[in-house]
Amino acid sequence: MHYDIFNGDADGIISLIQLRLATPLDSQLVTGVKRNIQLLKTISPAEEDSFTVLDISMEKNTQPLIDILDKGLTVFYADHHRAGDIPQHDNLTALIDLDANMCTALIIDQHLNGQYHDWAICAAYGDNLIAKADQLCEAAGYTKEQAEQLKELGTLINYNGYGADLSDLHFDPAELFQALLKYPSPFDVFADKSSPYYALQAAYQDDLEKALAIPAMHSSDTLSVFELPDQKWSRRISGVYGNLLANKGPKSAFAVLTKNALGGYLVSLRAPLENKQGAGDICSQFETGGGRAAAAGVNHLPVTTLEKFIGTVESYYG
Repeated sequence: MHYDIFNGDADGIISLIQLRLATPLDSQLVTGVKRNIQLLKTISPAEEDSFTVLDISMEKNTQPLIDILDKGLTVFYADHHRAGDIPQHDNLTALIDLDANMCTALIIDQHLNGQYHDWAICAAYGDNLIAKADQLCEAAGYTKEQAEQLKELGTLINYNGYGADLSDLHFDPAELFQALLKYPSPFDVFADKSSPYYALQAAYQDDLEKALAIPAMHSSDTLSVFELPDQKWSRRISGVYGNLLANKGPKSAFAVLTKNALGGYLVSLRAPLENKQGAGDICSQFETGGGRAAAAGVNHLPVTTLEKFIGTVESYYG
């Protein structure tokens, strides 16, 4: 059995699209909502199994990774999140790049020598690497209209990954991957009126309009915080809404808080685009928190800890 294990967001899905377009393979897909990153512990590896792991933090999967390697099984691992101590093992191929302007799909793009470069750019847009993706579009000779198409598709695929569980999502990420894999280029997605793009486009606009109607609960030159209700639409829009806010106010940090069933918050934090560092370090100070330099989150932040969270962010970027 070969396992393809990947984050359910745009970066994870599109990283795997590139690899499986280049090397078709019948595999067991293991994924979930964007926040579900401890995916290796869900596997019970058997003799002769092999693994591709994409866009989930190695630091959050270290022990199950070591267990897999100790069984003599091979792992190809590509990611741009916090890695911790990378195991030194002959059976591990690790392509790790923590640069704030890199995403896993761009790592795979380099690995494949640009074979599916348009898909990689689409993922970069989805991961909110807007300036980087714009540069890549210009270098590739794409028109502004084509760049906007790639940006919208990447955003919509990313939007689909946010939720407390799969029931919040419009598409199971494994099914969305399989649906998109039939398109050699993202531009083929737009040409097919039955593609997932059109369903996601309508749903995204509806959710976004609801979010835009809610004022900030905290606002300063350093940080703006928005609180969304405990609703399916809130959980779906939270991360992409954070990206939208960050792009509109590049000098400021933004946090989107979504009320959860435990009485606390699901947190999406975006570092200032003009200072893309620290978000992962900030969120890692809180239980269930983590992420990367430019974008991070906390799966459950108790209400009693909110003031401390806001103070930590204000102190870091102020």
